[in-house]
Amino acid sequence: MENFPVVKKLFLCISNFYMSNSSEHVKGVGFAVLAALMWGMLAIALKVSLTDLPSVAIIWVRFAIAFIFMFVFHIFYRRHAFVIFRKPPLKLIFASLCLALNYYGFMKGVEYTTTSSAQVFIQLGPVLFAIAGFFIFREKITWKHVVGFVILMVGLILFYRDHLHAVTNQSEYSIGIMWVLIAAISWAGYAILQKDLTSSYSSNQLNLFIYGFCAVIIAPFTPFDGFIHLSFSSWMLMLFLGINTLVAYGAIAMAFRYLETNKVSVIITMNPIITFVLMYIFAEMQVTWIKPEHLSVISIAGAIIALAGASFVLIFTRKR
Repeated sequence: MENFPVVKKLFLCISNFYMSNSSEHVKGVGFAVLAALMWGMLAIALKVSLTDLPSVAIIWVRFAIAFIFMFVFHIFYRRHAFVIFRKPPLKLIFASLCLALNYYGFMKGVEYTTTSSAQVFIQLGPVLFAIAGFFIFREKITWKHVVGFVILMVGLILFYRDHLHAVTNQSEYSIGIMWVLIAAISWAGYAILQKDLTSSYSSNQLNLFIYGFCAVIIAPFTPFDGFIHLSFSSWMLMLFLGINTLVAYGAIAMAFRYLETNKVSVIITMNPIITFVLMYIFAEMQVTWIKPEHLSVISIAGAIIALAGASFVLIFTRKR
């Protein structure tokens, strides 16, 4: 291994995830895994919810429920947080718009493609965020980052081409992938702005504004009459989507508190694996409430290559 310094460094980075005895490290990994679990289940829940409501209504539900929980909590424990609504910074408004576009793009991607496809391509978001750090934080771009990004793109192209031949409506599938790419870009923009804002505001305070602002701007486009006919199980699904938003972003904020950014990013980038496993289990159980996905060997290989490339970029990004 001494003759392969890159392999050695990669091995040491991965080993640090599991061999550290630090309690902070364990907490950080735990919160990051929780976020990955939430996001791994999210695409499936979104796909199922499309049978009851259109995309924009589902997005509004996610923001509205998350805001209600945040509102109640801050009313009782942190009323001073509401001061951010008096004169919100322009960056916060742009961050809110970026996250709203991220939600909508990912939702349309899930609608037009499959849960697996959406989960694989959305991993461009953390990678783009890391690449942006090279310019914003004036970090040095090394050949390791270039190799990782090339590996990622090869995996995505392999996955896309194989899936494209398997679907019946290729144009619709391509449109869905474009929406997911838009979602990934907008998430990177949100993350950049959010990271800058956390130097002046708490994460909870920022999320309180973002959830409320997004719920308000999406409300005019939401067909509320669709909620009248929802069954109890559908309402429980909507509640899960809102809680998922709270838990995932809360967990990721806590993970960043205890663990370096690059390590957290690598862990959450693995969330498509959770989606793959769950979809395989549902297919074996022959459930009727979601259409099963049958991934070919080429698709699985493409997904693994893409995730490996994303991890490569994130692991060798400077710890911030």
